[in-house]
Amino acid sequence: MTVQINLTVNNVSIYLNHFVAGFIDLTVSGMIASLKGTENIQELQLSLEGEKVTLNLNGSSIPVNEFVTKIIRSTLIGVVSVLHGVDQTVQNLQLEIRK
Repeated sequence: MTVQINLTVNNVSIYLNHFVAGFIDLTVSGMIASLKGTENIQELQLSLEGEKVTLNLNGSSIPVNEFVTKIIRSTLIGVVSVLHGVDQTVQNLQLEIRK
């Protein structure tokens, strides 16, 4: 299975090596799979804008409550904040996964 992952943090495209791309894929896939009513990821657009998290899974918007928002936001910020090219506090993030 070929997986395409694109990550933009603070409007800067971030290079992902094989390990980091796989780690992000498995981490995000696990979080999404745990949400009620979701299905396997074929196409996912995940956005963080300040405190807001937006999910679009396979063409459908997925509502998230405050608790889920905090978990997703905190996890992703923790992962991406240590990546090369992320030089400041994460203000916004765009993640696209296609399988």
